[in-house]
Amino acid sequence: MGILPQIIANSIIAGAIYALIALGFNLIYRTTKFFNLAHGALTVVGGYAMFFLYKQLEWNIYASALVSVLFTGGAGYMLDKLVFRRLRNRGASQMVFLIAALGLLTVIQAIIAILFTSQFQTLADSAMQQQIYDIFGGIITQTQAIIAILGVMILVGITWMLKYTMFGRAINAVSDDEEVAKMVGIHTNKIIGWVFFIGSAIAGLSGILVGFDTGLEPTMGMSLLMKGVIAAIIGGIGTMHGAFAGAFLLGFAENFGVWQFSGEWKDAIAFIILIIFLLFRPKGIFKR
Repeated sequence: MGILPQIIANSIIAGAIYALIALGFNLIYRTTKFFNLAHGALTVVGGYAMFFLYKQLEWNIYASALVSVLFTGGAGYMLDKLVFRRLRNRGASQMVFLIAALGLLTVIQAIIAILFTSQFQTLADSAMQQQIYDIFGGIITQTQAIIAILGVMILVGITWMLKYTMFGRAINAVSDDEEVAKMVGIHTNKIIGWVFFIGSAIAGLSGILVGFDTGLEPTMGMSLLMKGVIAAIIGGIGTMHGAFAGAFLLGFAENFGVWQFSGEWKDAIAFIILIIFLLFRPKGIFKR
């Protein structure tokens, strides 16, 4: 069957990773209306929290993953409480939010590098026997299969939450108009804080899965963030199904582009697609 099934498999895995980043990013954006660049750093926090607990303290893998995800969610919540909430209360501009988020990204990645060095790390253990799956000629690992399954599960979970729960309706109300939401009795800062917790927890889970699949570096947050943001924009900024669709479109475009050209074109392809969408369909595939 040739190389085509493997390229399709690689595209699906890349799309699933981008989708996890984009879903958390889009959930925060749709509620707060600002580009939280610190979201990329939280993927690093999740990955290295897992590395510390699982590889250095030798905790159980499931306990390590659970604590790491919750820790990352808490870190995102604290970033909102200590920084972004204060900026909201002062009526800061979008540019101030953007610069603050970029500063947090830089500081967090520097702290991670100081604590764990800049050396490449991996969460995969030589003793771990990863099962390999052959799907129509394409080979994927057990970790990659988990990434794809969790991507779909999180999309379904967030969509259900936003549509059928009181908390989800409160998020939609804050997203539509924060001032009106306050007038009808919604505690907007509390809702936004929980949104940061959920979105950051998803980012932490993404970092853990990337750590098992390809490894960890303190600076990996920016590259993951860029792909997630591009996926969110081309899919439809603020929409969950749009983020998912944009992530897989990006994953397929990158992998087929690399197949036809070379690996150096991977990032360029992503930004070419972004520019095309910004010029001809700025609201993305799906409009809110």
